[in-house]
Amino acid sequence: MQPLTKAQKARIAIRIIKTTADALALRGYYKPSGKSGQTLANGLRMLSPEIYGSMNDSRIIELKGLEYVIERLPEGIEKCNRIILTAQDDFDQTSFQKIIPPKRRRISYRISEKEICFVITRGLSEIYDILTHVTFLNIEANKIFKQMKDREGNIANTWKELESVVKNEAQLTGDTLDHALWNLSIILGRTLHETKDTYEHLEKYNPNSKATNVLFHIIHHLGKRVEEEHLSRENELLISFTPSLIDMIGNQSYSEKWAHHIKANLKNLDLMDRPLHIISANLHSVMNTLYGYDSVSKKNKNTSDKDFYGFIKDIAKKDKEVKSTAKKHGLYEIPDSSETHIECQIVDTSMLNNLAFHPSQNIDRSVLKNEKPVILVIDYAFGSQAFEVMDELLEPLYENNKPVKLNIKSISVMGKAGILPGEKNDIMLPTAHVFEGTSDNYIVDNDLQKDDFDDSVNVYVGPMVTVVGTSLQNKDMLNRFQTSSWKAVGLEMEGGHYQKAISSAIIRGHISKKVKIRYAYYASDNPLISGQTLAYGSMGEEGIKPTYMITKSILERILNH
Repeated sequence: MQPLTKAQKARIAIRIIKTTADALALRGYYKPSGKSGQTLANGLRMLSPEIYGSMNDSRIIELKGLEYVIERLPEGIEKCNRIILTAQDDFDQTSFQKIIPPKRRRISYRISEKEICFVITRGLSEIYDILTHVTFLNIEANKIFKQMKDREGNIANTWKELESVVKNEAQLTGDTLDHALWNLSIILGRTLHETKDTYEHLEKYNPNSKATNVLFHIIHHLGKRVEEEHLSRENELLISFTPSLIDMIGNQSYSEKWAHHIKANLKNLDLMDRPLHIISANLHSVMNTLYGYDSVSKKNKNTSDKDFYGFIKDIAKKDKEVKSTAKKHGLYEIPDSSETHIECQIVDTSMLNNLAFHPSQNIDRSVLKNEKPVILVIDYAFGSQAFEVMDELLEPLYENNKPVKLNIKSISVMGKAGILPGEKNDIMLPTAHVFEGTSDNYIVDNDLQKDDFDDSVNVYVGPMVTVVGTSLQNKDMLNRFQTSSWKAVGLEMEGGHYQKAISSAIIRGHISKKVKIRYAYYASDNPLISGQTLAYGSMGEEGIKPTYMITKSILERILNH
């Protein structure tokens, strides 16, 4: 029998992780230290995701992966041995502390010092995301536990020093800090520089927290939690799924409420019959592109001297001025009340005609005056949630049991994605979405072309892989997608789900086959290059150009004949 390639093993590992996670959710609980938990952990080890770096090296603790996970899980997760995943519960009338991680829009509640409850509103992708992060933390916690004692079974001197740091709540500085970091680096199996880099990162990762010496506390709590497991089975980490969560999966109740709220706003604004253009994007780029120039050009005569992207950098800190102009000229904000964590904006372009646009913008004012298109900007969805929200949004509004269809003319998706042949800040235009780990593939008749972008940014055209999650990216499998006949140019989490919903809406007659579809992604990372994975930080100011180049191209397609 021919041995499996690394890429084939990675595909099998993803199936194991998905199947196990689905089965555990249906079962209702599992312990990471039990057989089911070990199956999940072995699948993650077999996959060896790039974002978790050196997770499979028993000698060292993976620090960049730890930074990534800690920023996306609730503060204090390292202490908990009871983790509950539930659908919406009425926590508002309780004393439980509400926690939102700094880099992931998810809600959790601290039930007690050692118990956290996640409220799942974003579907299976959110469940996979949480379970893989918790599994990674547990793998690292067991490695830390092994460093607590020396060969004779006595508490190691390095651990004693760590405990003294944790007991002393004062902020470490100077020589005391250097000595403590050196001692911690021995426990972690990392260099002093690597340890100090993660320490400094975690000290400022959560601006709303007053915690100090964060890395020391996290390492200590992870090790102690595993020690408590060994002392008593009652202390074993337990992950539970409530019946309400199991009933909610695939129900789309949150997305239905979200979509109905948007349609109600369109109706109240008397915009239901107007041409509607949907854009999935962040909530600043469309607003800044349409309203930014008029907001500042009257006060600053030098604004027009700068190119479009230099001008955008200048107005980055003038959000209040831009938003003030926008609200007077057709921008309506729709805060999320459904707990999908997807806020929206409605732009009535008929109210843009008297505004000044940057000289480089190609906008036909006759379109604003005569066709009066409406733009609906929806904030980023998360993974499979994209199918649910788009599926519900494209459904007709029912009045007196009669369907009233939205007059949808285009659907545009601007997202960030991992790139395979290029580098951070390049642009990708998909010709198809290929689902990772399944046979689902969707061809995209993309209305955006390479010629729509100037040559100051590299643009790659080809299929995109829709992955299960940010934590489930494997270099061998991605390399296979790039170098084989797939010729994939990147990977992302939502595009395939959006396209599935769009195809469904066309089949069911909810939208026309003539609806223009536009997809473009800017590269936030390259998982094939060390130091360019998502674990190594955000794009910073360099991301402004590709983000606004895509935004400008989409808007020019909408606001021109």
